[in-house]
Amino acid sequence: MSGSVLHKPAVAAVVTAMTIVYLVWGSTYLGIKFALESYPPFVLGAIRMALAGIVLYALMRFKGVAAPTRKQWKTLIILGLLMVLLSNGLVNLAETQVSSGIAAVGVASVSLFAALFSAMRGDHPSRVEWIGLIIGFTGVIWLNIGGTLSATPLGLICLIVASVSWAFGSIWSRDQDLPAPFMNAAGQMLTGSVWMALAALVTGERFTAVPTLHATMALLYLIVFGSIIAFTAYIWLNHNVRPALAQSYAYVNPPVAVILGVLLGGETVTPSELGAMAIILVGVVIITTAKLWRK
Repeated sequence: MSGSVLHKPAVAAVVTAMTIVYLVWGSTYLGIKFALESYPPFVLGAIRMALAGIVLYALMRFKGVAAPTRKQWKTLIILGLLMVLLSNGLVNLAETQVSSGIAAVGVASVSLFAALFSAMRGDHPSRVEWIGLIIGFTGVIWLNIGGTLSATPLGLICLIVASVSWAFGSIWSRDQDLPAPFMNAAGQMLTGSVWMALAALVTGERFTAVPTLHATMALLYLIVFGSIIAFTAYIWLNHNVRPALAQSYAYVNPPVAVILGVLLGGETVTPSELGAMAIILVGVVIITTAKLWRK
């Protein structure tokens, strides 16, 4: 199966997948923050991706889905670097410096980078989609003015690199020979877990105490909901709808993450941040109503 869009997906399938990616991924930022109470960032990523990848790979093989070919594994190794280590791994590292809500806001720039990479690929967003992207990114800038990121260089750099890597990997993968979407997700998580483990080894990460039950439950949530369910939903979307729609989760995740951070994580939000999130959501509405999928 190639990375190109092969057919027009059902509206119900698109809506379901988008809802999962919007809400579940928005909650994973707080899940990461809780898990980091006991698990070092790259160790956390290695465990999360390895277990999720093994479960999903075994399930797909049980259902008769073909295993990736040797050529496809080579592509998956690259995607594991781009979309797991340099994306998820660096978000984990960033959240050792910033709040879960701010981390989600920083990653919102994914949509802008994805639009630029998509244009370089020859798949230009429509005029209406560009308007939505600009409005949404304006909200992201507003949300970041004078915020935590300006005072945490490591967190800022990690989130920028994570956003660029995820956007590039998402667009680049559309032209590659890849296995079926769910097997694709499993392969990325398996190869990405190896990259995570190498990063943990190089940086000298180690446990300083027995992980708490609270942190371990957060890790389990990230494995089941963040990786197995939401990541596979995103992989499916990335190969079945327009890039602007597939990447629009990056505008919804920040409000979800900030709200959950306030309600469950003891984080704070200002009236200005609420206004910025409203602008972000306006951008999402414009993007998602412009075109649901390719004709």
